[in-house]
Amino acid sequence: MLLPPKVAQGVRDGSVTLAFRRWRRQDVVPGQQFTTVAGIVRVESVEVVDADTITDDEAVRAGWPDAERLRRRLAPDPTLPCYRVGLSWAGEDPRIALREDDDLAEADVAAIDARLERLDRASSHGARTMATLDLIRRHPQRRAPDLAELVGLETAPFKIDVRKLKALGLTRSFAVGYELSPRGIAYLARTARVVPDHLDRRTDESPPSR
Repeated sequence: MLLPPKVAQGVRDGSVTLAFRRWRRQDVVPGQQFTTVAGIVRVESVEVVDADTITDDEAVRAGWPDAERLRRRLAPDPTLPCYRVGLSWAGEDPRIALREDDDLAEADVAAIDARLERLDRASSHGARTMATLDLIRRHPQRRAPDLAELVGLETAPFKIDVRKLKALGLTRSFAVGYELSPRGIAYLARTARVVPDHLDRRTDESPPSR
């Protein structure tokens, strides 16, 4: 379930406790948690309601000025069920603490190695995790389309690759581009894996670190 940043921040500070969605089938269940820009949000309740019965108070609790404007923003197909979802803030994104942890033991390095190797084996466009980490190291906060072009990928699959690295605490995102996290920097400093030269199309950069 996607929440706009402003709504997610409202869940965090307690001003938003509801969301309304039209779905063909129920998309979330009570107890489910998901990651937002404001941290972890938990689903407290889910029920089908008549959109016409949404009150102004409920609209405000969903981050809208009034019920009429909320209804106008629901999916336009009125035949889809309208769900009222109760939300609460469940805590900080655990990736934040993880990415700041740069005190890597040998077991930590081995665990990251294993995760990256699994990602490389599952990739439909080749083993690129180390190349992607090194690319971000050399081009901090550079636009994702620019980075993708450097390695011959479309922007969407490149972003998916970086998102997987972020889940391991190795990178962090900005309004534009990415940077290695302290954990990512420490990992590259400790690993002996080599970035294959053919995965970086640029010839005017220094060689990847080992």
